[in-house]
Amino acid sequence: MPKKIMVLFASPKENGNTSLLVKWFIRGAKSKGAKVELVNVAKLKYKVNGCTSCQGCQHSFKYQCVVKDEASPIIARISQIDVLVLATPVYFLGPTAQLKLFLDRMYSLFKFERGTGKVRHHLNNLQLCLIASASGGLDHGLNLTRDTFKALAGVI
Repeated sequence: MPKKIMVLFASPKENGNTSLLVKWFIRGAKSKGAKVELVNVAKLKYKVNGCTSCQGCQHSFKYQCVVKDEASPIIARISQIDVLVLATPVYFLGPTAQLKLFLDRMYSLFKFERGTGKVRHHLNNLQLCLIASASGGLDHGLNLTRDTFKALAGVI
């Protein structure tokens, strides 16, 4: 069965360096038979800017955000894919605000048990991939972007 891959493209520049890397990645994945969905998170229309910490998702049996907007169905599909690719340029010391906004909404895919440190989710077989581009000669931004990615991977 072909792998199902979702690429979260988080650059406000549609034809920048990150876009080029994503195109190469998608071409390679499709050549191996993967089904790829490209989501431009920089173009999504949100009702709220990121997670408002309302905790509605934590008080529900469903693994979904209670806010319904263009991000909602995309977040819901994450539990049905094999690979999630985060593709971002590095802006001021980390991933773009557009990616962070979407990642914060992914909080709804997890149930955090208070006082125990336990986390429940339905993403057990999800593989993660990071595509990051940067310039300027400073490694701090790439390191912080990598650390954000590793923190997400650590919860899954």
